[in-house]
Amino acid sequence: MSDSKLPLSPHLQIYRLPLTALLSITHRITGFVLAIGSVLLVALLAAAAYSPGTYSSILPHLAAWYGQLLLVAFVFGLYLHFCNGVRHLFWDAGYGFDLKVVDLTARLAIVVAILMTAATWVVAGMVAA
Repeated sequence: MSDSKLPLSPHLQIYRLPLTALLSITHRITGFVLAIGSVLLVALLAAAAYSPGTYSSILPHLAAWYGQLLLVAFVFGLYLHFCNGVRHLFWDAGYGFDLKVVDLTARLAIVVAILMTAATWVVAGMVAA
């Protein structure tokens, strides 16, 4: 093995992953985040079932900026994981393998996930008001 200072190929600083590869990685990450979030949701429901005092001690954390950020990330992850899963269902059926369609559906999955997240929070804001 030589001690050459040449970069590895493809060089990671100039190589750009395709959108499909990024969504594949994101799909795995959102699946993990949703699993952790589901455990936290069960803990929240258990606290609510245990006593009003226990539940009320958790509410300030959910109302804080970091709690709201966590909730938005959880909802966005849920919708992105769902939309990307729908793409995979079409692929399993043998549709949508053309590169233009793959790229279009990747962008569509991201846009739909953003719109559904925004719609969820608008409805949640209207219900809370």
